[in-house]
Amino acid sequence: MSGSGGERRAVVVGGGLAGVTAALELADAGMRVTLLEGRPRLGGLAFSFKRGELTVDNGQHVYLRCCTAYRWFLDRIDGAALAPLQDRLDVPVLDVAHPRGPRLGRLRRSALPVPLHLAGSLVRYPHLTPAERAGVGRAALALRRLDPADPALDGLDFATWLGRYGQSPRAIEALWDLVGIATLNATAEQSSLGLAAMVFKTGLLSENGAADIGWARVPLGELHDTLARKALDAAGVRTELRTRVTSVTRTEDGAAWQVATEGERLDADAVVLAVPQREAHGLLPPGALADPDKLLDIGTAPILNVHVVYDRKVLRQPFFAALGTPVQWVFDRTDSSGLTDGGQYLALSQSVAHDDIDEPVSVLREKYLPELGRLLPAARGAKVRDFFVTRERTATFAPTPGVGRLRPGARTDTPGLYLAGAWTATGWPATMESAVRSGLSAAHAALAAIGRHRAHPLQEAA
Repeated sequence: MSGSGGERRAVVVGGGLAGVTAALELADAGMRVTLLEGRPRLGGLAFSFKRGELTVDNGQHVYLRCCTAYRWFLDRIDGAALAPLQDRLDVPVLDVAHPRGPRLGRLRRSALPVPLHLAGSLVRYPHLTPAERAGVGRAALALRRLDPADPALDGLDFATWLGRYGQSPRAIEALWDLVGIATLNATAEQSSLGLAAMVFKTGLLSENGAADIGWARVPLGELHDTLARKALDAAGVRTELRTRVTSVTRTEDGAAWQVATEGERLDADAVVLAVPQREAHGLLPPGALADPDKLLDIGTAPILNVHVVYDRKVLRQPFFAALGTPVQWVFDRTDSSGLTDGGQYLALSQSVAHDDIDEPVSVLREKYLPELGRLLPAARGAKVRDFFVTRERTATFAPTPGVGRLRPGARTDTPGLYLAGAWTATGWPATMESAVRSGLSAAHAALAAIGRHRAHPLQEAA
């Protein structure tokens, strides 16, 4: 259905990164766009909230230099300066379980070409034996030869492949899982080889600076809600928050769509469902997918975030990763939270958190505060002003072997209806990058269907 004067209309359901991206790209192409979001804010699972005087992110989110879609998104909402990248990859890794006491190593790159850019760091990495370091190098070279898009890789788990290339349990723990758990939200045993190969090949073995890390120096809500809403408004998108969609149906003549909310019914030429897979399954009209129940077979994985506010500074690095402890990654969020009285606010990002996700706060406090004391001697004498947790029980889709066969593309079998979300077939794991890529794919599929061809913003970067 067209508006007056041939104006085309689109409705995007869901205001996470995928939905915001799709809405912006459709509006930039001249469509009249309405974005509907059930929450009182934009940003999906990457958001902020107030706790007293602090502004708290629900979880720590990072991206890499190779995340060209998310970097485009930051540019599009005028937020790139607020989430800068490292000049050069540098990850402190502290092992507190070493027999001779805590040992600090670093994963950093040099200016040499791939794969030599990581060779010096690997040679000096103290958490592996010389034989293990040599074995990692051989496995990395074999990984470069894999094609992540090969369907055969989707059915095999990463740990089995690593075992074939002689990777010891320690090498998996201290290197492969150190990266994989943070990016895939799964251990090597739980990860599809295809997705793992994509992460390591793209992030560590494609370009010299591909794995340089970026993160928001402001609350995520400032980026994904405030700046995103400003960009949507400037693009002419009508954004409705606290608006739940009840149905998506074809018009009687089959030429267009109707999207019903609790308060109105919207007509559209194109509809993008940018919601989690189970919600999408509930809104799909009959015939939209050959086997819609596949969406229900895409599992989910939790992430727990532990937040600790000390009365003094206990960490002098912006972040570090840990070994020999339940703690995985620790980030200093003092400045971004607005804490200004001399204390320090640390956020612990705990992926693959199945064992902890439903534990009471008191149990988690007893577990993690002593571990922070082991990792950070200055924390042992510091007073804990606040301790709380945020839980995302369905933070990501589970990247298990075989999940690639379940992830649908942007196009459905019904013209004019499109899917977006990090769980769709982007080739990436459940990351902000995957979400933005999915939104771009859905928008460009919708534009192509109505004969509006628009240059893809990632064409030059691809």
